Amino acid sequence: MVEDTETPLPDKEQNFSEWYNEIVQRAELVDLRYGVKGFIVYRPNISTILRQTYRLFEDALDEYGHSVCNFPVVIPLEFFQKEADHIKGFSGEVFWITKAGDSELDKPMLLRPTSETAMYPLYAYWVRSYRDLPLKLYQSNTVYRYETKATKALIRGREFYWIEAHDVHRTSEDAVNQVKEDMEITINALHDQLGIPFLLMERPPWDRFAGANQTYAFDVLLPDKNVLQIATTHLLGENFSKAFEIMFEDEDGTKKYGQQTCFGMGISRIVATIISMHGDNYGLVLPFHVAPLQIIIVPIPKKGKNELITEKCEEVYQKLKDKGYRVKLDSSEERPGAKFYHWELLGVPIRLEIGPKDIEQGEITVFRRDKRERFQTKENQLIETIEQLRDDILKELRARREKDLEENTREVKNKEEFLEIAKNKGGFIKIEFCDNVKCAEIIKEETGGYEVRGKLFGEKEKPKDKCIICGEKAKSIVYVAKPY
Repeated sequence: MVEDTETPLPDKEQNFSEWYNEIVQRAELVDLRYGVKGFIVYRPNISTILRQTYRLFEDALDEYGHSVCNFPVVIPLEFFQKEADHIKGFSGEVFWITKAGDSELDKPMLLRPTSETAMYPLYAYWVRSYRDLPLKLYQSNTVYRYETKATKALIRGREFYWIEAHDVHRTSEDAVNQVKEDMEITINALHDQLGIPFLLMERPPWDRFAGANQTYAFDVLLPDKNVLQIATTHLLGENFSKAFEIMFEDEDGTKKYGQQTCFGMGISRIVATIISMHGDNYGLVLPFHVAPLQIIIVPIPKKGKNELITEKCEEVYQKLKDKGYRVKLDSSEERPGAKFYHWELLGVPIRLEIGPKDIEQGEITVFRRDKRERFQTKENQLIETIEQLRDDILKELRARREKDLEENTREVKNKEEFLEIAKNKGGFIKIEFCDNVKCAEIIKEETGGYEVRGKLFGEKEKPKDKCIICGEKAKSIVYVAKPY
């Protein structure tokens, strides 16, 4: 059992950073004492959440025709140097390997910051004919980037967990459809399974993935009103296939370059988002799907009745376990109140309390963590109740966060209003914009770090006025926010 003192957590809305740092420690999610900045230890409580989140995406990738693979963590220098824009985009973030044992290496290697330059040299061997396409592979791994900004557990670090899918298609239309499929996978996971609202952005040209023609990113709003990018999909076109000579013979005998896409899901950041968005001042609040423990059973003892209570708790436990739920019976010697506090801190979605009165009436007391509400259900309706709750809890969590996103997305008409909101409120700010990187740089300088995140994907609204920064004719409507 997690050791705690029942000391209240910091107020999440008033001081999110302090709350977040406290909860990842007190709920025994991570340990920061590893001794290397930006590298953390994932403890069992969070590793299970991580595993369930991985499975959510991996199952979808499998269903959509991807195959799993595993490439080495080291990338040869000559592979990394093949795509010029990619080198320029990542060279400042690379961990270099220059020595092995007592010997200096003839050529340095690097730990993968991402795997395009690791995988694509092999793709050039594997893709020969149009019959080899589409080639759709993914790997679940860790990547390493020498992050120079302040690190924050799970949100910004130098080692993080993710999934990356790398695909080669026959036509540009197929590649575009792949990007749409990537979006569909992510929307289903975030919205339908995890209750996470987001804005799906088309990144501006100066903020695209290094080597991509287009970048689409999922941005989420955390409680401190800063935004976090948690997944991206990129239309690479022929940029990498030309650099790595990924060519195929088409049906008519002509040689063509493969049309490529890549798709990254930041599992560490998605888990950080689950913690940040859904948690409250009592601890974690977890969606049923990813909770390490979905149901906790707490006996309510009474002198002379404890044997009966224990038998009923064990009976209910076995019934739920046989149904496939992740369930635990807390038979420890702790008093019920301490158990309640403990399991609320860990975010168990459903708590069942069974005492003598419940047994006499053929009922079970149910506590739902999201609303912190108790109610009674008939024992013979327990499975029905749990199935209903798993959906209701997700809907409740999603509705809360959608309301928060809506309330913190604001449209402004002039620079003064924009700067006032950036200074005092935060969140997403919708503006008319000239699409000039110089105006984006002015925004960043005058707001202390706000960035043009891009255009909302699929939005049809056209600009009608001038850029709020330079006064020139606006070319698009963009969203601005302060990122981690």
